Formats: sequence, C-alpha cells, structure tokens
Amino acid sequence: MKIHEYQAKEVLRKYGVVTPRGVPCFSVDEAVKAAEGLGGSVWVVKAQIHAGGRGKGGGVKLARSLDEVRTNAGQILGMQLVTHQTGPEGQEVRRLLVEEGADIKKEYYVAALTDRASQKIAMMASSEGGMDIEEVAAKTPEKIIKVFVDPLLGLSDEQAKQLASGIGVPEASMDKAVDTFKKLYACYMETDASLAEINPLILEGNGNIKALDAKFNFDSNALYRHPDIVEMRDLDEEDPDELEASKYDLAYISLDGNIGCLVNGAGLAMATMDTIKLFGASPANFLDVGGGATTEKVTEAFKIMLKNPKVKGILVNIFGGIMRCDTIATGVVAAAREVNLSVPLVVRMKGTNEDIGKKILADSGLPIISADSMAEAATKIVGAVK
Repeated sequence: MKIHEYQAKEVLRKYGVVTPRGVPCFSVDEAVKAAEGLGGSVWVVKAQIHAGGRGKGGGVKLARSLDEVRTNAGQILGMQLVTHQTGPEGQEVRRLLVEEGADIKKEYYVAALTDRASQKIAMMASSEGGMDIEEVAAKTPEKIIKVFVDPLLGLSDEQAKQLASGIGVPEASMDKAVDTFKKLYACYMETDASLAEINPLILEGNGNIKALDAKFNFDSNALYRHPDIVEMRDLDEEDPDELEASKYDLAYISLDGNIGCLVNGAGLAMATMDTIKLFGASPANFLDVGGGATTEKVTEAFKIMLKNPKVKGILVNIFGGIMRCDTIATGVVAAAREVNLSVPLVVRMKGTNEDIGKKILADSGLPIISADSMAEAATKIVGAVK
C-alpha cells in the first residue's frame, strides 16, 4: 500500500523527523487559503499522486505571490500528470500540497528498505538528492552509501555517522543527520513499511536537516496492525481492476501483454508468465485465484481479465492440490458462457480430479483448447493469438 507525500510527512513527524509546514488541499481556493495561513513570501504547490517524477512532469511549481499560488493550483489540480512512474496514460491530480518555501543549501537522499539477501535492513544514502536513485545507481553507483542493519540490534550511532559522513554532511550538522537517520529507521520498523524514502533530505542554510519530500510503501500483510495507516489509503490512485479483484479475494496485477492468465498459486502464476514470455508472447496480468476458488470467483476473474482490451487470449493453468480440477473446470465453463467468451481459451490442469475436470471441459460444447503440459499450453495459446 502507498500513501501520498503529505501523509508520509505526517507519519515522519510522529517520529520527530523535521518537515516543512504544509497543508493538503482539494481546491484552488483551499490552496490560496493555505498559503495565507502559512505566511511568508514563497510557497510550493505540489501535485499529490502515487508516483515520482512529479516535478519533471509539471506537477511541482514555485509561487512568489498568492496570485501565483492560485494560478499554479489551477494548472495542476485536475491535470493528467505523466511521469516515468505513471506510464503514458498519466494520473489525474485530485489533491495538492501547499508548503512553505525552504532555504536549500544541499540535497541528499536516504531510504530504508528490506534486503532479503542479507536478511537485514538496508539503509541507503546518497549525496545526489533530488534525482531518481535508479539513475544514480546506474551512472554513479559509488555515490550510494549503504549500511546493513541487524533488526535485533537497530541502527547504531556508528552506522548513522557512516552514512552521514559518506554523503558529505557538514560536521556542524552531523548530529542532526544522525538523529534523522535513526528516527527514519524507527519509523520504518514500527510502521511495517517495505520502503521509507526521503528524497530530497535537505541541508538548510542554518544547518538544519529537513525532509523535503517523502515516500512510503507498506507491507499489506501487516496493515491490520495499523488502522491509522489504512485510513490514509486513496482508492482513486489504485488500479480499478485490482480493486475489483480484491473484493473477491483474487490476487490480480495488471500488466502490458495480450494473454490473460488465470492460475492457482503465486509460484505457478510466475512460472506461467515466464513460460508465455519464453514462447514469444507477453502476459496481460498476474492472477492467482488461490486454493479456495469458487465458480463465482472464476467468473469474476474472467470478467476482470476481459475488461482489458489488450487481452487476445486466456491461459488457465491449474495444479489441483487443495483446489480440485473439477471445481475450476465448472467455473471456467460457467464463466465462458456468462461472458460470451470470444477470445481463444487454453486450459491445462493437473492433479486432484483431473480426469473429471477434463471431461467437464470436453462435454461443455465450448471451443476450449486443452493441454497437458505448460509448454504445450503456452505453445497453443500463443499460436491461437497469433
């Protein structure tokens, strides 16, 4: 689960991380009122969407008067903001953040994330704040400093100082940077985040360290522990098909290919997508119906897949362990009839009640193509689509 920048800063402030004063706004008038309330002579008007690169896309503008605040807010609010993370279709801006200006002397990058290889928390920092960290990693990887934190011990002062000195924080601001890094780590751990990123973290002219932008991703499996974070969820920012799938306990993720996949089990689903790629096509989705699929769930899965105009064929790949093949077969037949299926459908099933399931498919009178192996299934669906 993701949250907006202004919400991320609310979370950081609870842990003592210093951020600029700002006000979330949903209209142009609210933006002007927010600037008046903040005072000063310089404000920043920021689009709030779940994507980076907003500044490059025209979603972050500086204002030096209330008239400019009004103009900038009017231009940004409602725009279809396109960044490298939104895709070419962009994302509609429905919220703004109006913030006080900052005296930026230097920009840094810092983040906490789980490193599964070492089974520790990776704390990353860079002197190249304000840039995409992927670009820094590709062009100047030596500018990324990492320390690996044992979650049983926590981030030590020595590790925090190693990060701060490694990115060039001045000695006079070292203690403040160390304090910020330790608070970010505590925030990451206690909120069950999978990513906690401050980019940029700025050094101000007076030596203060401040989080000018922030991004959080949270482990969805741990959200039951954080009802306050769940309340921050913005459904407008999420894929409507993925939301619809979640209502039926379907694990669904939209992709860019042309072959819809319906599989039981995440591992088998990943292998199915790889096999489709191997045989020359691309999957249109990841879809795991789980071990307790019903006819209703399978039908809804078909409906969701077929909403995507790119889908030119469907591959059903089932291993009947907990899930019985005859249950899936019944669901597939019912779904194909209800949605008036007009694209090729290949079904491969193995395991419990496999023969019964195959008979249900064969007796349905529907043009369902059966396959015995994953390679055969992929070959047939790719051939049918082409």
